[in-house]
Amino acid sequence: MTSTDQGLPAPTVRTMVLLSIPAVVIGVVSGLALWLIETIAGWVEDGVWTALPKALGIDPSSGWWIFAVLTVTGIAVGLTVWLVPGHAGPDSATTELVSTPMRPAIVPSLALAAILGLAGGVSLGPENPIIAINASILVALVGRLWKAVPAQLVVLMAASGTIGALFGTPVAAALVFTGIVAAIRGGGSLWDKLFLPLVAAAAGSLTMTFLAHPQFLIPMPAYTTITGWNVLAAIIIAVAATAFGLVGVYLFPLVHRAFHALRHPLLFTLAGGIVLGVLGAIGGPITLFKGLTQMGQLIENRDDYTVAQIGIILLVKLAALLVAAGSGFRGGRIFPAVFIGAAVGVFAWALVPGIPLQVAVASGVMGLTLAVARDGWIAIFIGVAVTGNLLILPILCLAVLPTWLMVTKAPEMLIKPPALTPTSPRAADGAGR
Repeated sequence: MTSTDQGLPAPTVRTMVLLSIPAVVIGVVSGLALWLIETIAGWVEDGVWTALPKALGIDPSSGWWIFAVLTVTGIAVGLTVWLVPGHAGPDSATTELVSTPMRPAIVPSLALAAILGLAGGVSLGPENPIIAINASILVALVGRLWKAVPAQLVVLMAASGTIGALFGTPVAAALVFTGIVAAIRGGGSLWDKLFLPLVAAAAGSLTMTFLAHPQFLIPMPAYTTITGWNVLAAIIIAVAATAFGLVGVYLFPLVHRAFHALRHPLLFTLAGGIVLGVLGAIGGPITLFKGLTQMGQLIENRDDYTVAQIGIILLVKLAALLVAAGSGFRGGRIFPAVFIGAAVGVFAWALVPGIPLQVAVASGVMGLTLAVARDGWIAIFIGVAVTGNLLILPILCLAVLPTWLMVTKAPEMLIKPPALTPTSPRAADGAGR
């Protein structure tokens, strides 16, 4: 989950109190930056998918329009990666959720690439780019205003504030960073180390809640009684979702290698846009974008889909995630994974309607998220968050056990660039820059 350096000293009570002020500022700025990028992307999305088709008398859900928009999006992102100073930073396929901060000069091009992808319907989320953007900006800003704050701590607080804003609650950041801060050298308890990231996460989540009211909870039929059969169903669905996700994980390097064989960023993002356009035309609008809104639509309108149609949606969305992440678009993989996991749950419910929908969806989300994110805490959290039902929590705590055994030795959904030798040129994200 992180490639940050490890070596923070144990914080004292005085240090935690004094640093709470920059932590709040970092959290607020993180939330504002996320809101700004998603707002701009929303404006562009409305123009491309609503206003323009309406003005032209075109059905925006038609296959040819989806194909055209995604192809043009591929060209636009490719031109950004190729020509805009900063080249949109490193390929998102090669970066973890929390990584070493970039130079601030890279931020505008990465923000532009992320906005284009989000607005154009690319099957990636905002998490990787916005965390990288916030970390880069805030390390530079805090380095000027509060020189005594270690850069690594700023990165952790920026990432924590952003994750809190993304999920609308500091709990998500607490779970994600439990493993990270536990690995940091130095004395002090786990909660001493979590204190400042949680301050930033709370500030970020409150900022985003006031501005945009993010919501993972999907209305579903009530679930009030745990049974042994429900637990067994949850384990089976979670295992199936994890296995489906791992298929994508194993295919990911092949997809990435195939697109990047084209060598030039304009060529491989254009090719990615064309393939995404074809996939979008096949799967329809519900298989586009990061997937949070579409997840709600799929669950709420589940009776409108046959088992075969849900199966097609699953295959198309997984392929779209692999293509989008593998062809140079900038974005995160967790949000699309959540959609795919929910679709696995709806698929299982359609096959066996006796399974409670909340159990099926939560188990599918947890299993798929675990395969892609490789973090048990965040997988369980999101599985519970989509239902808003704490009765789901003990079920997922059991279902996560066999799924963790499945992923613990499997590869990560991450492309690790080859090591550079002193005589080799520094690898760039494509040629021709």
